[in-house]
Parts: sequence; structure tokens; C-alpha cells
Amino acid sequence: MAMAVALAGCSRMPPDQRLREQLSTMQDALEQRQAGAFMDGVADDFGGNDGMDRAALQQIVRAQMLANANIGLTLGPADVEVQGDRATVRFSAMATGGSGRFLPDRAQAWDVTSGWRDEGGAWRLYYAEWQPK
Repeated sequence: MAMAVALAGCSRMPPDQRLREQLSTMQDALEQRQAGAFMDGVADDFGGNDGMDRAALQQIVRAQMLANANIGLTLGPADVEVQGDRATVRFSAMATGGSGRFLPDRAQAWDVTSGWRDEGGAWRLYYAEWQPK
């Protein structure tokens, strides 16, 4: 019953707000080292830089989780443009990783342009392009 109420509330939420929440959910999944939860937001036909597909993205996510005890991801303000059941989101991202000590061992910043598709009420990432800052 609670799940039905929650889903009903989501369906009334504006598309851009649902998309921002999905982006936040995926960010949290990375920081909590939950690769599967992150990949739940990625479409089966995902395409990225240099011909990257969904399987390659999943391997990168897993490799980063193996290499870093702690992962941090800070997103800049998202510019969301919704066009029906598709959307483009542009934002900056700062990723940090390390051994779990007080300060991160490494950091990298990117400018990201991403394509999203509403699949049955859930936004899924189907395209992403990122350039180092």
C-alpha cells in the first residue's frame, strides 16, 4: 500500500523534478558504492564517449569501486531541458576517490552533457558525453 502511494506521488511530480531526483539517486548510489543501483538508471542501449556501451560503463563503475575505498561525487547546478519523453541535462561533476583517509587521493572534474528518456515513468540515461575541465 505504501509503495502504491509513493508511486502515485511520483507520477504527479513534474518531469524535470523526477529527472533531478533520478540524477541524485544515481549520485548517491555511486557514493554508497552500489554499482547495481547506479546501473538501474542506465538504459540498455546507453552510448557514451568513444563508443562506450552500457557494459563498458558498468565495468568502469565497478573498477572505480574496487580502486577507491571512498568515492565522492559533487554535481554543479543541472540545466534540464525536457522535450516530451526525452531530456537533455548539462552539469559539471567533480569526482574524488581514495583510500578512505581524511583527504581524497585523487580528483577529476568534467563538463557533462547527458540524454535521458522517460521509460514508463522512470528516467533512464541513454547518452552521456563528458569532457575534462
